[in-house]
Amino acid sequence: MVYVFLANGFEEIEALTPVDVLRRGGVEVITVGVGSKTIVGSHNIMVEADMVDSELTEFSKKLEGIVLPGGMPGTLNLEACNTVQQAIRYCDKSQLIIGAICAAPSVLGHAGILMNKKAVCFPSFESEMRGYLPTDEYVCRDGHIITAKGMGVSLEFSLMLLAAFRNSAVSDKVRTSIQCR
Repeated sequence: MVYVFLANGFEEIEALTPVDVLRRGGVEVITVGVGSKTIVGSHNIMVEADMVDSELTEFSKKLEGIVLPGGMPGTLNLEACNTVQQAIRYCDKSQLIIGAICAAPSVLGHAGILMNKKAVCFPSFESEMRGYLPTDEYVCRDGHIITAKGMGVSLEFSLMLLAAFRNSAVSDKVRTSIQCR
């Protein structure tokens, strides 16, 4: 099971592409609304989350990882959420997959979990990536951390997440089925 956290002001494509691709690949995905079930994206698209963050009182052994979409002020709202912070710490300690795209890797930087790890983010957030190792990649994996630069690479980010949660054969099968090079 993978939690995709949604906070008001999230970037819609960065959130919903991973949900779609992971579900196509057979991953159980639960969207978690920060503060409400109805969340409004940065482009005024309303999304009904599967659950509210306050319903997450503990993390199940079925948890495989989390995904943090970017967007503003969505990233700031994610970072301010205690449940999101707990999920980040739990996944990092348990070496579960943590995916973050665009501005959201800055949340990981502030949490101190990018120290000496290759990572990427939207260029204007690079100063927020405490201790990370910059790379020229648009989507990057270093151990259990997968980061991406922005909305334009949402599909590649999602396929890399799928390969991490399942395997490259499943990711390649979805890639072919959606006619992605």
